[in-house]
Amino acid sequence: MRGVIVLGGGGHAKVLIEILLSQAREVIGYTDFIDHGDIYGVPCLGNDSEIEHYLTENIVLVNGLGSTGDNTRRKHLYDLYKEKGYKFTSVIHPSAIISPSVVIDEGVQIMAGVIIQADCYIGSNSIINTRASVDHDSKIGKHVHIAPGAILSGGVEVEEGAHLGTGSVVIQRILVGKESLVGAGAVVTKNIPDRVKVAGVPAKVVTTSS
Repeated sequence: MRGVIVLGGGGHAKVLIEILLSQAREVIGYTDFIDHGDIYGVPCLGNDSEIEHYLTENIVLVNGLGSTGDNTRRKHLYDLYKEKGYKFTSVIHPSAIISPSVVIDEGVQIMAGVIIQADCYIGSNSIINTRASVDHDSKIGKHVHIAPGAILSGGVEVEEGAHLGTGSVVIQRILVGKESLVGAGAVVTKNIPDRVKVAGVPAKVVTTSS
């Protein structure tokens, strides 16, 4: 099994490193513009340019950038190193409950207490965060962040780059548009267009972006 380098050294990266170490993965180090010191014994290697000292066939990467509503930086980092030929490994907490029919793409992160039910699809570089629940036949696009405690009913589709805030709820067969943001605690009962922010119970559009 190839060694792992984690991109980023903040709080999300710390959680990922702890999971990887608990699974006896070899974590070579993490990269960051700030040296946070050793994280559970894992050293800072320097900034992201240090990755290119390693051959693509010798390591895999983990995207340690979190997001608080904007997934742009996380997407850019993933795309940059994919173009350079590196592969991203998925990180799945052992307490997650995942149906065997779920399809998980490259570089997905599934955190503690998550439940993902039958025939769901999770797109590359997406985060299903702590105690989130994704019910049957849902489709999560690339570069999505489902924040802690979010609940998706059956048949929900979340398009690329969207962010569902902490504790949000999406009822069955709803479409959440590309790069949209669902505020924390919102209850989504109608389809959401691309690139808007919704909040409230029921959720309503509060801002739009071009």
